[in-house]
Amino acid sequence: MKIKRALISVSDKTGVVEFARQLHEAGVEIVSTGGTMKAIREAGIPVTYVSDVTGFPEIMDGRVKTLNPYIHGGILAVRDNPEHVREMEEHHITGIDLVAVNLYPFKQTIAKPNVELAEAIENIDIGGPAMIRAAAKNFRFVTVITNPGRYQQIADMVKAKGEVDDRTRMELAQEAFAHTADYDTAIKNYLAEQLRK
Repeated sequence: MKIKRALISVSDKTGVVEFARQLHEAGVEIVSTGGTMKAIREAGIPVTYVSDVTGFPEIMDGRVKTLNPYIHGGILAVRDNPEHVREMEEHHITGIDLVAVNLYPFKQTIAKPNVELAEAIENIDIGGPAMIRAAAKNFRFVTVITNPGRYQQIADMVKAKGEVDDRTRMELAQEAFAHTADYDTAIKNYLAEQLRK
């Protein structure tokens, strides 16, 4: 699957601007959210704001921005299923071939001394895990990256061949599910600890 469009939305911005630059140089369209989009745009790299894709603004202090059929339809569509392709065309949904997402810093937040419950709750990511899991589920067609340490490897593949091989996509999907499982476990453990107080 040729990578034509990438969605990048990260809390940890390590290496993300250079990754976006390399994807752009390889001809990939980049879609992004809030702070990530700002960092990419300030580096002079063309980027499409997610709200321009969804036709809907980021609302509720950013709690709702990517939970939208234009995003999840673009990620979850089975590209060799004629009915999915027809529905994409009917609803004007463009495929998303690469998803680079890492999550709100929940563990770092709860590690702070005397952190308030409300602050911890605000650092529970919703849209991020949804995009990660959607992309990981559809790894036959979508590359998902949750680890900035993978950026260069993937950028090199995209520049060389325009795509990421099947085994690497599955490896990345496995890493993605491990990432969200670890994240949810941290949240579960934190709330259990609050209940014991």
